[in-house]
Amino acid sequence: MKAIVIGGVAAGMSAASKLRRVLPEAEIRVYERGSFLSYGACGLPYYIGGANDDPALLIARTREQYRKMNIDTRLRCEVTHVDPAAKRLTVRSLESGEVFEDTYDRLMIAAGANSVMPKIPGADSAGVFYLRSMEDGLFLHEFVRLPEVGHVAVIGGGAIGVEMAEALVNLGKRVTLLEGGKRILSPYEPEMSELAAQEMERHGVRVLVGARVSAIEEGPEGRIVRTAGEDIPCDMVLMAVGVVPATDFLRDTGIRMARNGAILVDREMRTSIEDIWAAGDCATVYHREAQEDYFIPLGTVANKCGRIAGGNMAGGHEKFIGALGTSAIKVFSLEMGRTGLGEADAARLGIRYKTKLVTAQDHPSYYPNPAKLVIKLIYEEGTRRLLGACACGEKNAVLRCDLFALAIHNNMTTDELGMVDLAYAPPFAGVWDAVHIAANAAK
Repeated sequence: MKAIVIGGVAAGMSAASKLRRVLPEAEIRVYERGSFLSYGACGLPYYIGGANDDPALLIARTREQYRKMNIDTRLRCEVTHVDPAAKRLTVRSLESGEVFEDTYDRLMIAAGANSVMPKIPGADSAGVFYLRSMEDGLFLHEFVRLPEVGHVAVIGGGAIGVEMAEALVNLGKRVTLLEGGKRILSPYEPEMSELAAQEMERHGVRVLVGARVSAIEEGPEGRIVRTAGEDIPCDMVLMAVGVVPATDFLRDTGIRMARNGAILVDREMRTSIEDIWAAGDCATVYHREAQEDYFIPLGTVANKCGRIAGGNMAGGHEKFIGALGTSAIKVFSLEMGRTGLGEADAARLGIRYKTKLVTAQDHPSYYPNPAKLVIKLIYEEGTRRLLGACACGEKNAVLRCDLFALAIHNNMTTDELGMVDLAYAPPFAGVWDAVHIAANAAK
């Protein structure tokens, strides 16, 4: 059996590795358009900001290690067309320009996503940079350290924009963060977004919400980001307005896709065409709580679904149990986590729900340095089944959020969660943990 994997980062290499473990004799070939395999893209802002100065630490497994696993990896090779009827691919070498064909018995699509380039004048001009790949991270690590880069405009208040704003401040840069929507970090609840914005402002980031960029221009004194409210002069622009599935090369294949181009898969990661699987940032994923397909471009989901796809390519029928969209972010001295449905999700789905916002401490005041935790729960009216949660604080907020994810995964009510036997010792938690306090307040 000959298997080809398109994409050599999270989902793709998870699939290839699982397939190799199950079918030792299979021929496995990976085409990756970049120069690196199996790296942690989520670590790039921290590498750029100086938390880690060794990019090799971002690579989970090297090409040589895959070679020893008898997985044939072809770097700087972009698949430009797929012919499902003939089970044939067209591939272009980005090094030589050579175009050639290859065939497969089973195909895994893990092509990832591309940074969104907004349709505004100047979005593709010199001095406007995007962060999506390892190559982008290596370049930006050096570029932002140039002395002539003093003021950076970051466009986009999602995770990458916020993380890069912090990284740039840590390097001594002046930063203006522009978000076209009403608030930054929109996957989180509004209360958490406000806390994050306040924290950024406290550390010197100028945060502008409702700031829709109309153009990026070169003026007589440098680069200018134009908005309806004001013009922002800057030395460079980092564009971080989101990602879009990298699936344009599949448009004429008959593979079913969502409106944003994400490949629709079932819970076995199978596409609408036989012998083709897909996972990662190019595909949808089943949301366990909403019970429908979501686009959740997270490394956690990509690795799990890639692993399942690889096993099923070998003949298995494992089903993905579903994601909750659980995520976390560090905003200077704050950490934030979220999981499950937000208020907007619950309202869209027609669920009768209630919310509770509480403030508690991570451990008792009689042990040094207690930290405030802000927790918001979304739960079903009547049954009090937990639907979603957000947590924010200077420490131990994200681990609490993981407890909420486990509770949602197991359909627990706030009543049940409020009596779960959690550990107590003054350095770690009170006899009533912040999780208990929030759950018991949700009536």
